[in-house]
Amino acid sequence: MSGDVVNLRMARKHRDRATKEATAERNRFEHGRTKAERDLARAKNDKAARDHDASRREPDTPKR
Repeated sequence: MSGDVVNLRMARKHRDRATKEATAERNRFEHGRTKAERDLARAKNDKAARDHDASRREPDTPKR
């Protein structure tokens, strides 16, 4: 009973290509937006943070 023979060089190249493609996809998402889209996303995130902080029962006060 022998397993499949794997060419390590080809497996390494396949792994590297998959890693580079994932990095490229992430960069296309992050850097492929217009300034208006980035500003809108930033404004939505800021509003969500403000709304979350405003719904706290007690304000954050430093403990002594």
